[in-house]
Amino acid sequence: MGLLAPWFLAGAAAAALPVYLHLLRRHRADPRPFSSLMFFERRTQSSIKHRRLRYLLLLSLRVMVLLLLAMAFADPFLKRPAASTGGDKLLLLAIDNSFSMRAGSRLADARRAAISVLASRRAPDRAEIMVFGSGVHALTRPTEDSSALRAAVESIEPTDSRGSYGELVRAVRLLSGGARTPIELHLFSDMQKSGMPPGFGELTLPANATLVLHPVATRAEPNWAVETVDAPGHVWDLKKARVRAVVAGYHTPAASRTVSLVVNGKVIAARSVDVPANGRATVEFATLQAPYGLSRCEVKIDSADTLPADDAALFGVQRSDPGRVLFVHEPSDSRSPLYFSTALESAAETGFRVKSIGVDKVAGIQPSAYGFVVLSDIISLPFSFEKSLLDYVRRGGGVLLAAGTASARTGRLPVYAENVLESRYYSRDGAGFLTVGEADRSHPAVRNTDSWAGVKFYFAVHVNDANSQVIVRLADQTAVLLEKRVGDGRLILLASGLDNLTNDFPLHPEFVPFVEGIARYLSGIENSTGARVVDSAVELRTGKDHTASVEVIGPDGHQALSLNEAASAITFPLQKVGFYEFRRADGHVDLIGVNPDRRESDLDVAPDDVLSLWRARTGERDQAPAAESAQSPPQPHELWPYLMLLALGAAVAESLFASRYLGQLREDP
Repeated sequence: MGLLAPWFLAGAAAAALPVYLHLLRRHRADPRPFSSLMFFERRTQSSIKHRRLRYLLLLSLRVMVLLLLAMAFADPFLKRPAASTGGDKLLLLAIDNSFSMRAGSRLADARRAAISVLASRRAPDRAEIMVFGSGVHALTRPTEDSSALRAAVESIEPTDSRGSYGELVRAVRLLSGGARTPIELHLFSDMQKSGMPPGFGELTLPANATLVLHPVATRAEPNWAVETVDAPGHVWDLKKARVRAVVAGYHTPAASRTVSLVVNGKVIAARSVDVPANGRATVEFATLQAPYGLSRCEVKIDSADTLPADDAALFGVQRSDPGRVLFVHEPSDSRSPLYFSTALESAAETGFRVKSIGVDKVAGIQPSAYGFVVLSDIISLPFSFEKSLLDYVRRGGGVLLAAGTASARTGRLPVYAENVLESRYYSRDGAGFLTVGEADRSHPAVRNTDSWAGVKFYFAVHVNDANSQVIVRLADQTAVLLEKRVGDGRLILLASGLDNLTNDFPLHPEFVPFVEGIARYLSGIENSTGARVVDSAVELRTGKDHTASVEVIGPDGHQALSLNEAASAITFPLQKVGFYEFRRADGHVDLIGVNPDRRESDLDVAPDDVLSLWRARTGERDQAPAAESAQSPPQPHELWPYLMLLALGAAVAESLFASRYLGQLREDP
């Protein structure tokens, strides 16, 4: 027994108050008639007898009320050992359905072992079924229904995602939520080494959980796979289209594999390659004979292992004629279109042709007929063309604006909707130029450049960059390359010119990869057709204003998005192996081949010492042994509610006895 607030016991001293009041009761002699006092002897009468306590029951009740109140405020409690909670134990059955479980009969063996555990569980124990790959999904709620649990286990099918034991542990921690209910985690998996997290601390389960492993694989199995494919997503010139693939062997002997290039289900080329023991080999196809339009392509090898699902790598290809770029400039500017078109045509992996036109001749031109549009130091645009251009951007188009000295004189940047706050002529100060101070190398516009090192800027306009993403800043923090999202499209602003007067950028080798990156980014081919990995995501729209709907066709040929999702979803997760078509409102169609994470192809298992350490560290914060894990620690049982009830009862009894006592006094003559 214990007391949470023992200082309140000092209030028990108040129990002396009723005793003191009872002793203060004055002696009252009732007068009686008598004939004469001459026969009485005079003496001093003792008051001891008069000070004796009377009405002891009433006194006891009053003292009891005060003592019970003092005890209640001291908050006493009893430490009771809780009864065994074995009947409240939760059996958590986690079954691995990642891509590697497709090898041989691994998933079937895991299901069989899980059903065996369910058959041997005790009747009062609840159970829950969950599956895990890159994420964790609960198939049932905690239940005692054996038929529902068995049906959930039998319904489990393999997925294409990558296994992660760290994600499973995080899910168990969330499920525990600080509760004391014992959890017995049964893990059914091939215990793949690549699924282990980098830090062992991520495998620590909560204190109330114990781990039971049911491995369905005990050693590494040999497996060959097409590890990577390097192929163009867009093809304009078949002579330049090459496909390079890497074939990897995991725990395999040296062997010869036949590698085939398949386009739309037809083998167009085949090569034989020698793969060294537990090594890699590269094979290259000199041409990609793809027809016009979208083609479903793959590189595959002859199957010779227990996991044939990774013997092919998918990728989408779109063949078309070279795209067109609309370059709008002032009639007096002949340098900008020359530098830009020369750089774009000399880029190795672009297929664009530049159409240069003066701003006085753009009336009636539809921007939607072009891959992207360039506005080079434009003073003003015809109203109808600027309106068409804004609609083009909102529907997913891209525009590059260059603001030179002509744009600075007007004070307004067309389409970009920002005013020129200041014109900065660096040629008039100090060294006569300014260089780049910082650049965001993650942006596609500068990803393949050397951060514009050595480029000299003689002039730049200063605009408000609060609503834009700054990609490049000069040494004085002036934003010289910015991006703004409008609807589903992109606007890139170069706060200087494309000639060699406001800067010397067109004369640098960095200008070619910059123009190539801009072309790929603004035309939308940067992240469209090609190949992706399962569990990655595709960006459906870029802006906050969702003005266009996107149609997604999955590998099964059915719509993958509801009508509401097609109009509002920002990204789309790729969860299955196969080809996905993305049909956008502006008419663009992208084809993406989705492949499993090749880390799943390594069928090596985690070492026994790692698994033993994992089992040993489960519930390590508990000092009790595992045999006592079903016994909850002693819980404090508070007694103050019972003491208050006793005090209330004593107060009621005291009130009744006190009323009776006072009534007797009033009735005495």
